[in-house]
Amino acid sequence: MDVRNLKKYFFFDIDGTLTDNRTKQVVPSVKPTLQALQAAGHFVTLATGRAYYKAQPFMQAMGLHNMLCAGGGALVLNDQLLYNRPLNLTKAQALIQQATDLGYGVLVAPADSDAVYASNDLFRQQAGPRQEPTTYHIDPQFDYRQLSQIFKIYVAIPQAEEARLTLKDSLGYLRFEAPYLVFQYDEKHRGILEVMAQLQAPVTDVVVFGDGMNDRVMFDPQWTSIAMGNAVPALKAMADYVTLKNTDDGILAACQHFNWLPEK
Repeated sequence: MDVRNLKKYFFFDIDGTLTDNRTKQVVPSVKPTLQALQAAGHFVTLATGRAYYKAQPFMQAMGLHNMLCAGGGALVLNDQLLYNRPLNLTKAQALIQQATDLGYGVLVAPADSDAVYASNDLFRQQAGPRQEPTTYHIDPQFDYRQLSQIFKIYVAIPQAEEARLTLKDSLGYLRFEAPYLVFQYDEKHRGILEVMAQLQAPVTDVVVFGDGMNDRVMFDPQWTSIAMGNAVPALKAMADYVTLKNTDDGILAACQHFNWLPEK
């Protein structure tokens, strides 16, 4: 049987998988490979921790029409945003209060944008500026308790002191940068299941690609999990297959290895 005739449902992490961590640019072979997968009849989507406002331009630039973004908090199918969920408000406010009481700087994103708010500039004093474009609103009158929704929280807490923040496990969180934690959805796995339910397709036909610790949640024995050659060792240990580094055209190599695309 020619397995190229069997439709697969691909979920691709972005940073370190589709992009070169060194240059932050898309690996040259990536877009043609994704386009070829779509042309072959496969379902191709992003699966990223990037917020919707950041991931949408990337999706369009790649010529894709589907994405699971905001760590599973937002879903786009056929270019339609089906949902973009804020954090649980009660838990988010409790976490902010505890971090503030402990003396850690906090930034709050009340909307899906690069704008963050705080009543003081303690976050930047403790952790420095965020490692991505950010619009800071420092206002002594800012009161997070008056917000009706919160999409992300940034807490300037060193890794060695995380245990002090006893409410940290009440919300999903990731440490992309050493000086601070990001509280956001970390539910790509649940999102994948929701996508497959929407499409009424079997989860056994899912294929995920990732490289970082935050991609572990996507790796599941029910489907095919592929780690990039540049992935962290813990992810490689969980993978069904380890391909070449992304900068060595690892995505294309994996697709050809499994006959999802013909070799040229």
